[in-house]
Amino acid sequence: MSKKISSEVKERLAKLKETIEKHRYNYHVLDKEEISPEALDSLKQELVEIETLYPELKTSDSPSNRIAGEPLPEFKKVPHKISQWSFNDAFSPSDIRDFDLKVKRFLEKEAGVSIAPTYTTELKIDGLKVVLEYEKGILKTAATRGNGKIGEDVTHNIRTIESVPLQLTRPINIIVEGEVWMGKKGLATLNQDREKKELPLFANPRNAAAGSIRQLDPKISTSRKLDTFIYDIAQTEEVLPETQDEELKTLQGLGFKVNPYHKVCKKIDEVVSYWEEWQKKKDKQNYMLDGVVVKVNERTFQDTLGFTGKAPRFAIAFKFPAEQVTTVLEDIVLQVGRTGVLTPVAHLRPVSVAGSTVSRATLHNEDEIKRLDVRIGDTVILQKAGDVIPDIVQVVTEMRTGKEKPYEFPMYVAECGGDGRIERIPGQAAWRCVSTDSYAQLKRKWYHFVSKHTFDMDGVGPKIIDQLLEAGLISNFDDIFSITKGDLLSLPRFAEKSADNAIQSIIKARTVNLPRFIFALSIPHVGEETAIDIAKRFGTVDALGKAKKEDLDSIEGVGPVLSESVSKWFQNKDNQKLIDRLLKYLTIQKFEVKALQAKLSGKTCVLTGTLESMSRDEAKEKIRLLGGDVSSSVSKETDYVVRGEATGTKYEKAVELGVKILTEEEFLKLIS
Repeated sequence: MSKKISSEVKERLAKLKETIEKHRYNYHVLDKEEISPEALDSLKQELVEIETLYPELKTSDSPSNRIAGEPLPEFKKVPHKISQWSFNDAFSPSDIRDFDLKVKRFLEKEAGVSIAPTYTTELKIDGLKVVLEYEKGILKTAATRGNGKIGEDVTHNIRTIESVPLQLTRPINIIVEGEVWMGKKGLATLNQDREKKELPLFANPRNAAAGSIRQLDPKISTSRKLDTFIYDIAQTEEVLPETQDEELKTLQGLGFKVNPYHKVCKKIDEVVSYWEEWQKKKDKQNYMLDGVVVKVNERTFQDTLGFTGKAPRFAIAFKFPAEQVTTVLEDIVLQVGRTGVLTPVAHLRPVSVAGSTVSRATLHNEDEIKRLDVRIGDTVILQKAGDVIPDIVQVVTEMRTGKEKPYEFPMYVAECGGDGRIERIPGQAAWRCVSTDSYAQLKRKWYHFVSKHTFDMDGVGPKIIDQLLEAGLISNFDDIFSITKGDLLSLPRFAEKSADNAIQSIIKARTVNLPRFIFALSIPHVGEETAIDIAKRFGTVDALGKAKKEDLDSIEGVGPVLSESVSKWFQNKDNQKLIDRLLKYLTIQKFEVKALQAKLSGKTCVLTGTLESMSRDEAKEKIRLLGGDVSSSVSKETDYVVRGEATGTKYEKAVELGVKILTEEEFLKLIS
């Protein structure tokens, strides 16, 4: 005999459901937090307790269904009432303009008059497509796209997603389509947990979302914090909205989460501008984007255009430039650096990646070649993010034919000078030239000396350095400061203006701060950050010249190899003479952090992506002037990661480690 249920219990239950639904919608759809997540959990717990006590009160649209449910033995197959289409792709502005012309020609042919449609642009979320069917406003079935005709029933898992309404705001029969996605932060947390359990990691949020939805146990998908964006009404008993823009508003009114960044464009050039804008902004979102979906906005025009055999004529996916592509590694060539270290460079079949054509990629060192097991002739996966140098991240071993050749470091490299011998540096993965005075090294040292990170002679680039070296006008670093305009005009292809620019750059470079000066000297093992640490410790060239190895050892982050290298360099009599000659031309500014400015004292910052308001070098300079340190890699010791456009692995690492991430606006406030 069932228990008698009081009106108070029924009323309490109704209020709980109503309140939970309101705050669920505010929090997960509108991103508004009116009560804490902990308070919302408490309400849910009470709801579960009442439904456990009175199971006859539990209904299919109850919020408790998101967290309850038993594992299913298998997935049922669901025939789609509306066929699921895929989009044709556009990859460039010319492709999207061709699409625009085809649409207009088709409409003109059908109507007999010239027609100019408008377009709705929507962000293309890189997730898992789902089809949701509601009967009288209650969620009945959720299915994957499958083969377009038949999908898998994943209703038990979709119910666990907070942004999916179990009951609509109106009791209608409707089928909608959208995307399930996992946030980048959620992926980092999930992979961290899987790594501890020694489970395979998910390569990207889309794979993680798909893997979560295709779980037989809904408790697993519940724990993974999935989200949705709904973007299309496939079928409804109501009259369809007259435009795609109005359709999105209708979906939102029914209680679905709709991506807020859609836009109506009157001309195709506006579509291109939207696409270009989101190429820069896409990395700032917590979800992955791989392009923009462009749809003819007017419903009547959509109906006229119809479908081809596999895709709608009224819509197209305007893809962002790929950040990962495949190409063929045609050769590996050793490049001699300014300190004699040899860098293996992959010569690639030219390929477009992240919006630019590349034919070279660094392979870093011998250990990296072995780790990748990369061979000449291999098909490789190339990755490029923003302005970062392309990297080979993987070999497609399935593409091997047996003709590929493993790479072996040679015994001799002609560019090394002397007898050309090379050697592996003890305790390191790097190889170097045995001779220290090759012409290739000399050129690299000069390129570095005039670069923007050192003396910043923007009117004196590598080509001019090559001319000056070949003419014998420069040999030692101090020679550049005695060059005259007449010297330059005597060289081939030099005109008045280019000579004036070069001389002005040289004159401007005569004032330099101590870290840049130290970094410019190409002292083995001394990088940009180390030069700053040394400058902070000693303050002047004179004090540094007198420093002993033990003085250098006392600098945090400077190990015995580096201190030995710096000490040995300054003890060399030829180097001492070079410093004396340079000081006749230069004013070297003492590097110090003023106490009143040291608001970043003791803080380590990492920059990732491109900043709009300043160059990366300017940002580094501002951080250092405020007492902070700049690092090239993210670790647990990092205090801030400053995030610009087109971020890469540093951002992902920061999310994974829980390091504080600053937007450019937040960074500007911090340093103001």
